[in-house]
Parts: sequence; C-alpha cells; structure tokens
Amino acid sequence: MSEGSYLTAEGAARLREELEYLKGPSRRQLSERLRQAIQQGDLSENADYISAKEEQGFLEGRILELEHVLNNVIIIDEGTHSHDTIEVGAHITIQEEDYPPETYYLVGPKEANPREGRISHESPIGRALLGHHIGETVTADTPGGSINLKILKIE
Repeated sequence: MSEGSYLTAEGAARLREELEYLKGPSRRQLSERLRQAIQQGDLSENADYISAKEEQGFLEGRILELEHVLNNVIIIDEGTHSHDTIEVGAHITIQEEDYPPETYYLVGPKEANPREGRISHESPIGRALLGHHIGETVTADTPGGSINLKILKIE
C-alpha cells in the first residue's frame, strides 16, 4: 500500500486541470495525428506514426500518474496544523549558523520548489525538521554535508 501524496488545495486543483486537459483536448489532438499518420500507409517506416505512438505512451503514462496521485491525495490544510510542532503544511523559519534566517513552506514532493521557498517533507532538511519544536537545533545530512539548523518560528 503506497502512502498518499501531500498537496496543497491549489496544487491538487492544478493537477486536476492538467488531467482534464490531457484526457480531453490533448488526447483528441493526438488521436487525430494518429489517424492522419495511419492514412499515409506503411506504418513500419512512417516516422509520424512512430512519433505519435511514442507520444501516446507518454500521455497515457502521465494520465495514470496523475490519477494515482489524485486518488491518494492528502490535502495540506494550513488551518489545522499545530504551531508547536513541525509537520507538513507548516511555514518554518530556520537559521543555519551565522547565515540570515530563511522561511520555508513544508510541502509534498510534487509541489517542492526550493527557489520559491517550498521544500519537501521527504528532502534531507524536511525530514530533519519534522516533529521538532521552536528553539531546537536539528542536524540535516545533505549531499553537501551535515548542517545545523535552529528552528526560530513555526506558522
């Protein structure tokens, strides 16, 4: 049994929109390309047909992936989490030694984007922070080495 995917409500909505597009307009366009390629004749040497079939495989794979994620989604509800303990959905302000404090939003891996301040709960830093409290210092084992992070604020 696989664990659910953590998503914000907005992230789940984006994936639902993508799924709807892939199952509708994208499938119809690809179907038309396949029809045109088949009408050209010999399929064994038909580059358009081969390309469209490969694209169809990727499209159907993405549809299956999105359906799986959305069927097993756990919506992150910012209003229900504790401000005492770090959990998925928390906004956390941390500080590494003498560097300036940084604030991150702890999300699932499908929505993680460190440049936008969104880190995955499955990342080395996210895993190290989960379950800890304000004032604690945690050690995260990152690919660049171990770092110590002091938890300044949980929102």
